[in-house]
Amino acid sequence: MYAVIRVGTSQERVTEGQLVRVDKRAEEQGTVIEFKPVLLVDGADVLAGPALAGATVTGTIVGVESGPKIRGLTYKAKAIQRRRWGHKQWYTTVEINKISAN
Repeated sequence: MYAVIRVGTSQERVTEGQLVRVDKRAEEQGTVIEFKPVLLVDGADVLAGPALAGATVTGTIVGVESGPKIRGLTYKAKAIQRRRWGHKQWYTTVEINKISAN
């Protein structure tokens, strides 16, 4: 059984026991969180739309980690203007515990 959930501005396909990286959240490690809205549940029957009014996906926060370093360079010709920049995104790792379609 799998479900498609909305996490921030993206969608994730999750199954029970899977580790998912989501945008950093304020909750601490070990906290149980609930993901809503659930966009699709596929088990014995595929549920979508109004049939998912009470569907939930719960998970436990495992930890926080940083993603890969992204490096960039801006450059303007003839102006002798160069600028290097970098960014490292922080993620929260969540273990999916339960998918309920009720």
